Amino acid sequence: MIFTAPQIHDGHRFLPAGSCIETDASGEVVAIHAADAGAIPDRFFDRGILCPGFVNAHCHLELSHLKGVIPEGTGLMVFLQLVMQQRTATDAARQTARQQAFDALYQAGVVAIGDIANTNDALDLRASGKMVFHTFVETSGFIPQTAGYRMDTARTVWQDYASQSETLGLHQQSITPHAPYSVSPELFRMIGTAPETSRLSVHSGESEDERELYRDGSGGVNGLFQSLGLDISFFEPYGQDALDVWPQWLPTEKPLMLVHNTTTTEAEVQAIEARFPETYWCLCPNANRYIEGRLPDVAMLRRITKDICIGTDSLASNHQLSVLGELQLLKALVPELTWEELLRWATWNGAQALGLEQTIGSFKAGATPGVVWIEEPVLGEAVRVG
Repeated sequence: MIFTAPQIHDGHRFLPAGSCIETDASGEVVAIHAADAGAIPDRFFDRGILCPGFVNAHCHLELSHLKGVIPEGTGLMVFLQLVMQQRTATDAARQTARQQAFDALYQAGVVAIGDIANTNDALDLRASGKMVFHTFVETSGFIPQTAGYRMDTARTVWQDYASQSETLGLHQQSITPHAPYSVSPELFRMIGTAPETSRLSVHSGESEDERELYRDGSGGVNGLFQSLGLDISFFEPYGQDALDVWPQWLPTEKPLMLVHNTTTTEAEVQAIEARFPETYWCLCPNANRYIEGRLPDVAMLRRITKDICIGTDSLASNHQLSVLGELQLLKALVPELTWEELLRWATWNGAQALGLEQTIGSFKAGATPGVVWIEEPVLGEAVRVG
């Protein structure tokens, strides 16, 4: 199959006008043809952009049943309390919601997903083989004495996913911390040194509450702990911001993805980039706006780092799981962003963040990145066409 359109983005940049992408029956890229190569397209799109399939680097499919349940603008700590209170949905309702969300992701051009999992609920979605998963088995536990138990529980879930991956010859999985305000130093260290941890994904800089907890023990995190019936009187604040503290508990050689970054400063970005050779900064702007009513300093991040990727978070915090929708919001709020770099964030950068760049993320011979058609980038939709 030979595809062409007025613009083709190969995952890195726009190709010269008139280029074509050729794939075989399995979707593997055979060749990229120049305009003068004489290739005859099988599918010609007279408008829009063709690009590799999107990578949703951060998503919570297991929360799909919470679509429209939690109001906007609650702030992060109230949002988390409301999520944990929603335990009434039946297993069937949860499964239906997950499947619908997954199907929508697939149709809208997602070929790979960094899925946050606290359970083995997503095994059925992974079994379809429709997209590649890196499942981040998330664990939390702020009480130091519970670290061993929390780690053992995460290993049990991780093993379910690892066994499936071995059987299918597809997918990856890794145990990862939830967030600085929910993970003890002991648990951070256990996760960082565990053989089950190949890559790390941490919710970071989501709200000022995180910063206040580490500085002086104040902030809304205390209300969250109280709602959970947890006594944290043992906790001694560090007198520093969170990003100055918790990274020291993790090994520097493992790839690290920091998600949300709503309050992250330029100095913090520079310090993390200096400490971790492979760092990725994941933006979920619609979820940031939904929960906190604010976005990260995208212009600053763009200036300092090239390793930005895109996630959607969950349907508890977003009206839809559209990667293109995230790009459209970023473009509207930061007009100097170009579609060339935005599409790179959503394809190649996301593939790198999940360690999948050998097979997806770009149009290169031997890869199977999928083909997505964007009818009109500013207002249109993305559709998977190959």
